[in-house]
Amino acid sequence: MKNKVSIIMATIMLCLIGLIMIYSSSYVWAEYKFNNPYKYVISQGIFFIIGLVLMRVVAHLKIKTLYKFSNGFLLIAFILLVLVLIPGIGVVRNGSRSWFGIGPLGIQPSEASKLALVMFTAKYLSNNQNYMISIKKGILPIMLIIIIFFGLIMLEPDFGTAFVIVITLAAMIFISNTKLSYFVYLGLIGLLGFSGLIIIAPYRLERILSFLNPWSDPLGSGFQIIQSLYAIGPGGLFGQGFLHSIQKHFYLPEPQTDFIFAIIAEEFGFVGILLIVLLFLVIFYNAIKLALNTKNLFRKYLIFGLSFNILFQAFLNLGVVCGLLPVTGVTLPFLSYGGSSLLITLCSIGIILNISRNNY
Repeated sequence: MKNKVSIIMATIMLCLIGLIMIYSSSYVWAEYKFNNPYKYVISQGIFFIIGLVLMRVVAHLKIKTLYKFSNGFLLIAFILLVLVLIPGIGVVRNGSRSWFGIGPLGIQPSEASKLALVMFTAKYLSNNQNYMISIKKGILPIMLIIIIFFGLIMLEPDFGTAFVIVITLAAMIFISNTKLSYFVYLGLIGLLGFSGLIIIAPYRLERILSFLNPWSDPLGSGFQIIQSLYAIGPGGLFGQGFLHSIQKHFYLPEPQTDFIFAIIAEEFGFVGILLIVLLFLVIFYNAIKLALNTKNLFRKYLIFGLSFNILFQAFLNLGVVCGLLPVTGVTLPFLSYGGSSLLITLCSIGIILNISRNNY
């Protein structure tokens, strides 16, 4: 019960902080572009309410239902990823055909695929625990599915989401009955694949070079990370104060999305950074405690996969914003503007809460 309450409180706090900071980071741009400073926060608020409803609904479903229909969810996710690549159906935004346009809103099927893949992988690992020591019977089938979904998402292209999915599923396989030596081979294959992706799309090499030295191209590939660092630097211990960010005034592009953490750091300083990090750790810590106390393998893998996905994506985003990692384009869960990400993340929390209610 204590773990459940901690997860709920941390989740609600992150979402509310997200709404507050979406307004703070976006009102200048929203006023300029839409003549409505509340444009983004209203949209996110609607998704937050819908997300809370979904979280509650999912929290009261039977886990056996999720187990039973996990294959169907994966098939639906696959169909959506194919459809979004078709011109006229999928919408291109920021150079990626990764959206379904619904009026002024956009839905990303790649976000839904995260949830579907974690559910399917949890079911696969729980049913094939004894076969995971074998490449042919255990590793190869699940790796083929991961590669197919990775390829579809990369066709959009959306490397950040694809990367998060692969690392999350690899972590789930790692804690199964898999030989450690297999991961050495998979790591080498992944390195070769990553090199191939750079060769195919040279802009990815530009991102890596700009990460190593953003000032080599301050008005091009290094612009966003430089402006992010200019926001974080003056934050100090307590920040510049709420609504007092300078970088959101047309310096940092669309600060309400991937780089919202930079505005949080600028306005609330190290204290704000520490609070955000602690809230994510509270969710992960309590989720892992639930997983350790769960005897059912499907539930164990499901809790671990969902909570690891949230934590890994959060720290990947923080690493990018702080200049510790190359730009990947992943959102900060609960906090960044984006309805698809918020809905799927709250559904993930709902599943974790569901297992906490029906733990055995």
